[in-house]
Amino acid sequence: MHGHDIQIFNRRFTMRYSIPRLVIAATQSGSGKTTIATGLLSALREQGIAVQSFKVGPDYIDPGYHTMASGRPAHNLDSWLVPEQVLPELFTRTMEGSDIAVIEGVMGLYDGGREGVSSTAAIAKLLKAPVVLVLDVKSMGASAAAIACGFRDYDPEVNLAGVILNRLGSATHEEMIRRAMKDAGIRVLGALRRDDSLKMPERHLGLVPVAENEGERQAIEAMGTAVAKSLDIEAILHLACLAPELEVAMPERKMQPRRCRIGIARDEAFSFYYTASLAILAHCGAELVPFSPLHDAELPEVDGLFIGGGFPEMFAAKLEANETMRRSIREAAEKGMPIYAECGGYMYLLQSLKDFAGREYAMCGALSGRAAMTEKLQMVGYVEAELLEDTVLGKAGTKLRGHEFHFSQDEAERESPFRFKKLRTGECYEAGESRKNVLGSYLHLHFAGCPEAAHFVEACSAWAR
Repeated sequence: MHGHDIQIFNRRFTMRYSIPRLVIAATQSGSGKTTIATGLLSALREQGIAVQSFKVGPDYIDPGYHTMASGRPAHNLDSWLVPEQVLPELFTRTMEGSDIAVIEGVMGLYDGGREGVSSTAAIAKLLKAPVVLVLDVKSMGASAAAIACGFRDYDPEVNLAGVILNRLGSATHEEMIRRAMKDAGIRVLGALRRDDSLKMPERHLGLVPVAENEGERQAIEAMGTAVAKSLDIEAILHLACLAPELEVAMPERKMQPRRCRIGIARDEAFSFYYTASLAILAHCGAELVPFSPLHDAELPEVDGLFIGGGFPEMFAAKLEANETMRRSIREAAEKGMPIYAECGGYMYLLQSLKDFAGREYAMCGALSGRAAMTEKLQMVGYVEAELLEDTVLGKAGTKLRGHEFHFSQDEAERESPFRFKKLRTGECYEAGESRKNVLGSYLHLHFAGCPEAAHFVEACSAWAR
């Protein structure tokens, strides 16, 4: 834990938990693990099982589909954004009132940041959870068993308990691979035929957020039906129940009294928030007040703003048209209200935003830069961010762990409040903008992993006073 966390937690005590759990992993991205994990959540919920979902890594979009499928807010498990020793506690607290945990992996089983940080395998070992590997077996026969053996043997500490065969072409195809798996001593827990109707819609950052796709409910139900027919649900439940006890050092939480109201931008354009991250703001004494930059005429009565990421570029015309909201935010910034913005929220605070077609739309103007969408991915990966000046997140010299993923670039040239360092390459660059009590950049943070939540809440409390 960070030294500053004493503001949120105090005494620790160790507890043992018996939690049925399993990880849905894959050999690589695009193998179908999100479809299968979402379908499994839907199928279990249909059986009356209280299922809690998790997503490995920093992704915001998959958890939205999880939430719709399970009926419960999904959570992220990321050992770069949140210290590894904190994750078991976050996991067990989130499991209260649930019967089973389904954890969807990220990319391939052993893929993650530099040296495998926050890989699916690392999280599975940390939580002592059995792994079910999804294999895309299209155009493949007995080689599928060879691949499964390689994944099983690569790290003996990972409990690879079985596989799910995806995108099978026929009954003969399935029988061939099942026989090879049996000979290799690998258990098959399910087999699905090719079905393009089960695909989710995608765009430049991956899947389209569920906030924009209420029509996806039918697709999720179809996934649940397909999974219920094609997977051995009883065997999967039994496997989850065999997971060993977890020994977790639990801090005694001390909820701070309400000290301020923080507005949280939430609508189709801004939906990228970690559930546990917002909960930390509440624990620090903030009342969280949702508002919509798309649909509300002006800000609610609040003492600070948190504008998270999303897809403002897909709603740029509507955001521009809501002139009263843009003016309300700009005036709040001028008066000195603490405002923290990440990625899409940062783009919204700038002077303007150019979409993929080059059309330019006026944004809030609380910061001086201009954002422009590009066809090329500008950055994806973990970063360490050092504050170069005092801000609403902390003093100069404060170091934060975060993540970047964006297709836009900020076209302004000015002094920046952050120095970012890429985890993979060590490359350093300055980024973001601050003005008065406004701070924005392409950085995504998880407040469960940094004590700066308390600093931001204190800034909002000071403004309230």
